[in-house]
Amino acid sequence: MILLTWQKIAPTALLYQISPSLNMEILIMLAILSTVLGGWGGLNQTQMRKVLAYSSIAHMGWTVIIALINPNLMILSLMIYIMTTLTLFMTLNLSSTTKIKSISNLWNKSTPMTMIIFLTLLSLGGLPPLTGFMPKWLILQELIINNNPTMAIVMALSALLSLFFYMRIIYVSSLTMFPTNNNLKHHWFFTQTKTTNMIPTLTTISSMLLPLTPILIIMS
Repeated sequence: MILLTWQKIAPTALLYQISPSLNMEILIMLAILSTVLGGWGGLNQTQMRKVLAYSSIAHMGWTVIIALINPNLMILSLMIYIMTTLTLFMTLNLSSTTKIKSISNLWNKSTPMTMIIFLTLLSLGGLPPLTGFMPKWLILQELIINNNPTMAIVMALSALLSLFFYMRIIYVSSLTMFPTNNNLKHHWFFTQTKTTNMIPTLTTISSMLLPLTPILIIMS
């Protein structure tokens, strides 16, 4: 979790400071390489930590490409990514989930936890109307405004790779949920699961901030 979140703050701060002197062509090449490699590498992974590691690489491409055009949007994108990833890591930690196949077992033990995992995964993939779609939408808009429609198309298409493996995780987990006998108790109805007060707040932030996008557009 530290590698995917807090250790991104220092290089992003450095990128923010030196962004006016950076070469646009180099940033574009790094951004495309990062998003494509991150999306492609996560397709065949079965462990959640590896999936999130490749997701972090793909997300860094979105952070890099907007650094020269709108550094403030770069900071916003990083903040939303950190909050969404923090929500997912806390949920996975509380449910002791490390592999994709473990999510299907989690449904019968704690349905709310499973739903939070699904929501945050879709938000990380940038699926509307979740919060993760907001920075991608704003970045694509900035690229088009600055006469870079080709780059906007390339970034949007490369984002589909990440969205695909997130949706594949949800689809496979839903498809392989183990059936339960109707005579058995549903444990999640009766057993108290570990929880923390931060998870509801972080889940709301990571999935329901898209309506604030028009305000950000007007303020910018």
